[in-house]
Amino acid sequence: MNTDAIFSEIRNKYSDEYYSTENSILVHGDSLELLKKLPDHSIALILTDPPYHSTKKRNIIGDTNFSKDSEYIEWMRKYAIEWKRVLKHNGSIFCFCSSAMSAQLQVMFSAYFNVLSDIVWTKPNAPGYDGWKQKMKKEALRQWYSHSERIIFLENAVEGNLFKSYFGGQLAAWRKSVNMSTIKLAELTGAYGKVNHGGSIANWEAGRNIPSKAQYEKLKAVLSEAGVPDLPEYEDVIRPFNVNKDIEFTDVWSFKNVRQYKGKHPAEKPLDLLEHAIKATTYEGDIVLDCFAGSGSTGVAALHLGRKAVLFEIDLAWCSYGRNCLRQQPAVKQSLVGA
Repeated sequence: MNTDAIFSEIRNKYSDEYYSTENSILVHGDSLELLKKLPDHSIALILTDPPYHSTKKRNIIGDTNFSKDSEYIEWMRKYAIEWKRVLKHNGSIFCFCSSAMSAQLQVMFSAYFNVLSDIVWTKPNAPGYDGWKQKMKKEALRQWYSHSERIIFLENAVEGNLFKSYFGGQLAAWRKSVNMSTIKLAELTGAYGKVNHGGSIANWEAGRNIPSKAQYEKLKAVLSEAGVPDLPEYEDVIRPFNVNKDIEFTDVWSFKNVRQYKGKHPAEKPLDLLEHAIKATTYEGDIVLDCFAGSGSTGVAALHLGRKAVLFEIDLAWCSYGRNCLRQQPAVKQSLVGA
């Protein structure tokens, strides 16, 4: 998939964009309406931080808009519907939320996506840095002090197999279109299993796991020879997930929060956390979307890593701030996109 062409198409959709560079677009407006202009299945990663609702912060637009949890969930459902449409079939979503709303959001999201992880961000700040934690009268709380945030990690879900796997459904459809059994495909590709003769093919079709790139190339060669046309590249069908033992790979993240500074966005997220999320779940040159861009940190992180960024922000003052942040990114890093 040519991401340069897709990104150009996206730029053309927003003729009134607030600011753009070669590899980033920042658009001012209501993101729910702006989302409707995005092409289907054009976004590799949605990394976004919507209003939490439960925190009721008056300095964050939308945080006090809802009197009931159910109203907030139905508002977020509108995003889920649009996210499912614009997300690539092998794309991912990170949605920040409060611990108070995580369970309800997951139930709602599960109608559209596979909920893969409920990540706990612990924010291990230095003593005296988290002022509320120091000042809070603990015994008056009648519950445990909330010193973490949640990040819900999602992938697109497709009905038709055990784990609602897009790739699993595609593989089964390709195989059946040329009347080939799982046993035969396993034999031709060498993807035997220790228990059943369908081997890895059956597991891949169920969505239990995925082939390596080398295994996929064997599948592609065999199925193409059998008559399946226009098989996609590995990067367009397999959801990327790149982690190892040397980096954060559990569902407990310990990135320090952004220290206070004059003009700081009240919900600004640390660049190292954002870059970790982007590196783990995208390929170089992929398009990253943030529907609640705030200070523009998601865009900055994406450009640092040679990805493209589409940012929506409703607050004109933060659009100005985000524009200045994007302007400061070295052109040499942005030129990595599409290289």
